[in-house]
Amino acid sequence: MKTVVSSADAPAAIGPYSQAIGAGQLLFCSGQLPTLPKTGDLIGEDVSAQARQVLENLGAVLKAGGSSYAHVVKTTVFLTDLNDFAAMNKVYSEFFPEASPARSTVQVAALPKGAKVEIEAIALEHS
Repeated sequence: MKTVVSSADAPAAIGPYSQAIGAGQLLFCSGQLPTLPKTGDLIGEDVSAQARQVLENLGAVLKAGGSSYAHVVKTTVFLTDLNDFAAMNKVYSEFFPEASPARSTVQVAALPKGAKVEIEAIALEHS
């Protein structure tokens, strides 16, 4: 059985998908963009600021799904420029300071709304 997870504290989906799906004890979080939850506007052009907003958005979805950063087991990071890896990684490490999840990072040709970074996650529910 699956459960749709939604948070008003994260940007609404911009297509036919859910912010997250709970299935058993797992929470599958869709990729988050660096957009403001209330307006959907993309923030800044700096990858560090964008990564921070992405991770804050992800945190809201995790919370709505009964999870947290500490329970994330896998992330996938999408960057439009791998030269931004170090700057993204610095911000990422603030949100995952210990026992960091498994992760893949890939460069993509483009992201929705012209974003520089998008992050998706799989977490354990702890509610």
